[in-house]
Amino acid sequence: MSRINALPDHLINQIAAGEVVERPANALKEIVENSIDSGATHIDVTLAGGGIQLIRVVDNGCGIHADDLTLALSRHATSKIKNLSDLERVRSMGFRGEGLASIASVSRLTLISRTQDAAHANKICAEDGKLSTPQAAAHSVGTTVEAIELFFNTPARRKFLKSEATEYAHCLTVLERLALAYPNIAFSLKNNDKQVFQYPIQSQENRVKAILGEDFQAASLSINSNSQEMRLTGFISKPTFAKGKTSKQFCFVNQRFVRDKVMQHAVKQAYNDVLHNQITPAFVLFLDIPAEQVDVNVHPTKTEIRFRDSQAVHQLIFHSLNKALADTRADVTESISQVGNMFAPKNQQQTPASLTSFSGSTRNTNTTRTPVHYRTNYPQQQRLSLQESRRALNTYAQLFQQDSELNKEDKELDRIEQNQYINTETQPENQYPLGFALAQLLGIYILAQAEDSLILVDMHAAAERVNYEKMKTQRENGNIQSQSLLIPVPFQTDYEIVARLPEWQTQLQQYGLNITKIDEQTLDVCAVPSMLSKADATQLAHDVLRELAQMGSSQIVEQRENHILATMACHGSIRANRRLTLPEMNALLRDMENTPRSNQCNHGRPTWVKLTLNDLDNLFLRGQ
Repeated sequence: MSRINALPDHLINQIAAGEVVERPANALKEIVENSIDSGATHIDVTLAGGGIQLIRVVDNGCGIHADDLTLALSRHATSKIKNLSDLERVRSMGFRGEGLASIASVSRLTLISRTQDAAHANKICAEDGKLSTPQAAAHSVGTTVEAIELFFNTPARRKFLKSEATEYAHCLTVLERLALAYPNIAFSLKNNDKQVFQYPIQSQENRVKAILGEDFQAASLSINSNSQEMRLTGFISKPTFAKGKTSKQFCFVNQRFVRDKVMQHAVKQAYNDVLHNQITPAFVLFLDIPAEQVDVNVHPTKTEIRFRDSQAVHQLIFHSLNKALADTRADVTESISQVGNMFAPKNQQQTPASLTSFSGSTRNTNTTRTPVHYRTNYPQQQRLSLQESRRALNTYAQLFQQDSELNKEDKELDRIEQNQYINTETQPENQYPLGFALAQLLGIYILAQAEDSLILVDMHAAAERVNYEKMKTQRENGNIQSQSLLIPVPFQTDYEIVARLPEWQTQLQQYGLNITKIDEQTLDVCAVPSMLSKADATQLAHDVLRELAQMGSSQIVEQRENHILATMACHGSIRANRRLTLPEMNALLRDMENTPRSNQCNHGRPTWVKLTLNDLDNLFLRGQ
């Protein structure tokens, strides 16, 4: 074996650069994070060639002292931490002291900076890791970092880069994440001399709207909850808005974008009951946690972290999102927010084909007809109120009952519903956001009139959710029943899981599981939940224990039981072409208004949609 030799500084910098700077987006992230740490309120980014040819970042932060310019481009030199105690509770974006040094070793870098008390700015250059002598320069208070020709001295690594368009897309993603985390900072981006965006200093809600779009903002639910020293805020999409893409999923811990399996798992479990397992929701979540409770010094890219109490983090996220999603019902939120957009004119200056004049058999595209302005035939105040509509429906229901051949059970339902009408006559008009049923359409949908809109309800999907939630409530009100196995089922697992079995026994009993230890690597399943008596006992126990080991808690049993209940609810709910009476339809509407998660069925599809009068006017081009 060869003798041990100390590596030269140049080679050490190249190795470090391989860890920190994999592509232009990594270099951009390191530079912008330094600008954020400097207290900047305005950060301008300029790119060329997808960041390969040029990355320039200009900020108005506190600047770098002239005597520190050389240190700024040296490895393991930083102003963020001074000792181990600082490292254990670091809150700054950067702290390793490797970013600028790594970029300087693989590019032609120029650093210009000026502090508030300096008479002028100072400039230092680096090429292939070699530093020039600092010299005076012109610059306002703040810092400019310019990296040209990334990987010019390592052509082998440059070959691993993708196309300029792909590298630019990665740079854009990095900058959007930082802009989301810091709405109190103005960001701008130019790419190849073209302005891409300019975000002013704004509220968190407006910054989310600017980056994720108005459609997400309109179909999102706000999150704001606390647990001990932790706080969770942000926005999550309604289940009916989910697009099946992960490009709109953002997790931030102390304003740092992270990829953490605990947080992702908690979000997935919260949506598990309202979303198909192959569709992913959109969300932006900000977790504020004491710095000493999280370790960010896991990887040079700083996107991987470790929580000291991962179970507490998981429970906070799961319960916060679960509560918000449970409120997706008619009396709290809309079902889907963008349904009216389908009827809005795409271009009001464009004349519809049906209104274009024709001359003989030849279409005359130069002549257009403007529709007559829509005017109502009666004043707004003379329209029927919900109370008046309700009385009309009562009369109609009575007449309909006299002429129909209803059986005794249907008549009893009618009588009960009529009493409900009488008892609720004095209730506020907004007491019933889904209004009252008018008719059944094609044996599938319920048509209802609310105070200012038309409501369409998928009766099977709605009944499925109502029945499912009722069965879940019945199960939660009683203890989970266990069924002992005649012959215990042994299975082998990891040493760590066997060693930690005693600390999980209380939770396992709550899940209806009884697991005992045989030896250092073998366990026995002695009892399972009664509802899952036909399930694979070994696989069930293995999944629960594995999840307990990784996340600190488990919902495996609940998920499997919910799957059974969902199947039962699906098969036991109203089927298509079943004829319903008006009282039956209204009873379903009232159940929907009082059932958690009733805006979507068990598979995440919307159960109802609202068409406002404005939506209908747009559909028929009234007033256009």
